[in-house]
Amino acid sequence: MLGMEGRSSRPGSNDRPPVIETLAQSRLRELLAEVQDRIAEIVNVRDQMDRLIEAMLVVTAGLDLDNTLRSIVHTAIELVDAKYGALGVRESDRDSKELAEFVYEGIDDRTRVLIGDLPRGHGVLGLLIDDPRPIRLADMSAHPASVGFPDHHPPMRTFLGVPVQVGGEVFGNLYLTEKAGGHEFTEDDEVVVQALAAAAGIAIANARLYEESRIRQQWLEATQQVATRLLAGGETSEVFTVITERALALTGSACAFLALPEDPDVPPEDLTELVVVAAAGADADTLTGTRLPMDETHTGVAFRDGRPLAVDTADAPSFATSLEYGPVLTLPLRAGNAVVGLLTTMRALGMPPVDAAGQAMMSAFADQAALALQMAATQRRMRELDVVSERDRIARDLHDHVIQRLFAVGLSLQSTVSRARAPEIKTRLMDTVNDVQSIVQEIRHSIFDLHSSSAAEAPALRKRLHAVLAEMTEETDLRTSIRLSGPVSVLAPAMFDDVEAVLREAVSNVVRHAKASSLSVRLTIRDDVELEIVDNGIGLPEDLPRRSGLANMAARTEKAGGTFRAERGRDGGTVIHWSVPLP
Repeated sequence: MLGMEGRSSRPGSNDRPPVIETLAQSRLRELLAEVQDRIAEIVNVRDQMDRLIEAMLVVTAGLDLDNTLRSIVHTAIELVDAKYGALGVRESDRDSKELAEFVYEGIDDRTRVLIGDLPRGHGVLGLLIDDPRPIRLADMSAHPASVGFPDHHPPMRTFLGVPVQVGGEVFGNLYLTEKAGGHEFTEDDEVVVQALAAAAGIAIANARLYEESRIRQQWLEATQQVATRLLAGGETSEVFTVITERALALTGSACAFLALPEDPDVPPEDLTELVVVAAAGADADTLTGTRLPMDETHTGVAFRDGRPLAVDTADAPSFATSLEYGPVLTLPLRAGNAVVGLLTTMRALGMPPVDAAGQAMMSAFADQAALALQMAATQRRMRELDVVSERDRIARDLHDHVIQRLFAVGLSLQSTVSRARAPEIKTRLMDTVNDVQSIVQEIRHSIFDLHSSSAAEAPALRKRLHAVLAEMTEETDLRTSIRLSGPVSVLAPAMFDDVEAVLREAVSNVVRHAKASSLSVRLTIRDDVELEIVDNGIGLPEDLPRRSGLANMAARTEKAGGTFRAERGRDGGTVIHWSVPLP
């Protein structure tokens, strides 16, 4: 009893056995640790959300598409503490199972070169292409779809893949590997990267719109540049060069060229070939002047159908090329219902074709260029008609005023002769009368010459030049081209005879002495008549002036008050330049 009385009746710590007390303290520590872990998780989640918001702001801030893609990859790596990241952009063809572009981070340039080709979407990377849903893997190599890594590829084990959608369509896939510390990617990582992918889709859509508007603005500027130069009376050859250069730059092609009918007056159904009048990029010098056959070729199909034609490879070229060409886009230059030429771009082998948006903008550019060319041709014909009208006016004035007054002077002198008594005076008066009659006759010849050249004769004169060139080179392998610029109809018959004579002599020298494979002729009519003949032969021998007709050409030029020179070209061969003023 005493013993019982001496024991306290209040419950206390001394009432529990030592084992129970130890277990309680351990449980308390566990609960405190769990609370601390939950607090840490909450803090981590809050930090991760803050980083996600910052990442979204970074990703959506830019408008350049390439920079936006790289920003997405870099931001995703930082968000989930991954070592490597990549964004695989899908082909524009939705049926394709391959990647068109692969933007990566984490692999240095040296390793990239050693690895070789970039991934195309096979193996584990292809899972998201077949089924665009997030994927988390603890070990990539253990997955049945794994195809292994190429030599020199860094080891990658953990994997997280998320699709990136733009406007409801899968633009590409975001791949992340090797989470820091050897850990696996968590469900939270997946949620965060999905949120980033959603923001990335918006950023990519904005960047695409900006890129399209920027390119459209460049096409509009190119169209305005072509139209302004043509309508301002600029040299047609310079405008042709502008067309090809802008098409080359704006489509990212390796080569671009413009081909037109050699004689624009030939009906389309009678055309057998087109001539390349301007080229830019690789093989530009070789292409210029090349004749493109129309029968059973892409050239003929595009020209006769009047519709754009996109093919994977070009027709077998009739010239030596420095590159292997891949996708080809050929666009007709349409003015109303007529096709006046073709604009062609060729990309390097391995490059993707021009996308639909690019084709649409380039097609509009080609149509506007064709319209500008047609308007320029109309202006040129109007100027030629103005010249003809002015000639007619001058001829009428000469006939109605000058000749009549000279005729009256002659009659007056004849009546004076009968009243003159001194023989010397009579003789001098008769000589003067005869001179007046000669002047009248010369004026009548001039009036005839003024009426003889008209715009209707221009096609005949043009064909005459072509005939001379064909005749002189018929039995040779020379590739020839001829370009005319300016109002050919203003040439008087005598002047055109001089042009033909110089052309014959120059071509004869090329055939006999130059050992050339190509010959180009350019006739330009402005204030002067300029004829330029260029070949790619061996150049001028030292004794050529003594044993050729160059001396005759020089003499003919000097007599007409013009200039003549024959010299070596910049890249070899010979350049003959003949220029005389219009009478």
